[in-house]
Amino acid sequence: MSKIYDVIVLGAGPAGLTAGLYAGRSRLSTLIIEKGQDGGQIAITNEIENYPGQILEGESGPSLIARMTAQAEKFGVERARDSIKSVELEGEVKKLTGTKGEYLAKTVILATGAFPRPIGCRNEGEYVGKGISFCATCDAAFFEELEVYVVGGGDAAVEEAMYLTKFARKVTIIHRRDELRAAKSIQEKAFANPKIDFLWNTVVEEVGGEEVLSKMVVKNTKTGELTTIEADEDDGLFGLFGFIGLLPNTKLFEGMIDMENGYVKTDDNMHTNIPGVYAAGDLRVKSLRQVVTAAADGAIAAMQAEHYIANLK
Repeated sequence: MSKIYDVIVLGAGPAGLTAGLYAGRSRLSTLIIEKGQDGGQIAITNEIENYPGQILEGESGPSLIARMTAQAEKFGVERARDSIKSVELEGEVKKLTGTKGEYLAKTVILATGAFPRPIGCRNEGEYVGKGISFCATCDAAFFEELEVYVVGGGDAAVEEAMYLTKFARKVTIIHRRDELRAAKSIQEKAFANPKIDFLWNTVVEEVGGEEVLSKMVVKNTKTGELTTIEADEDDGLFGLFGFIGLLPNTKLFEGMIDMENGYVKTDDNMHTNIPGVYAAGDLRVKSLRQVVTAAADGAIAAMQAEHYIANLK
């Protein structure tokens, strides 16, 4: 018979790792299941400036997550690399079925996070990995001394645009409005960077090119005017990075968990509508999605799971 864990945490981002840490430290048998690399969205973030207690000299997403992972392991948290295909969350024993096996637990903490929202232009899917990217730290080096465009106007878009200036010869931020939404301190750095330019009141309508991205059509949101942008003849291609928000990774739980616009609804203590099932991090309905709030969610969820298990005995 498969082992029945006290807690299974689905996802190893900041919320999931913190949940695992707190559960493990509470002497609960705990398993974290993650299909990819630890960290979720933060793993592809080059620079972190606002996490309390971070390394002031320079903290990256991967460096912070590496320490979170080590902390969880210190308290005996078990790990599984698997992609979960179905879940049965009702009843005293929950079952998660993956490509490698079945996993049973008294409680489950959902921490599957979110993924980048597509840019939304025609032919986008054909050029992902061929000029279109959603991860500056992953792909910036491919565009050494080339031109790069960044779609978005929030903190992530502007921060990643600044990171891209370390590689590209020119970075243009494309924003559908006439002012950025990023924090003022981040905006000031961008406006002061000589390698960053701006296309205001603009959206990308279509992308194209032979084999790789070398052309796109943009539209002025106020006038409706269409403009075709083509790669420099000597370059043959350019980069297009999308940072326009996230979509919750919750499809697996549709029809079981109460949701709002795809995000899982919880109370202040991370309870979902199913007893013994909690949600933490970016997949949850909340006002602020940051590493610090994800970590707080994970801690609360683990403590609530402990209370739930104590009442089962």
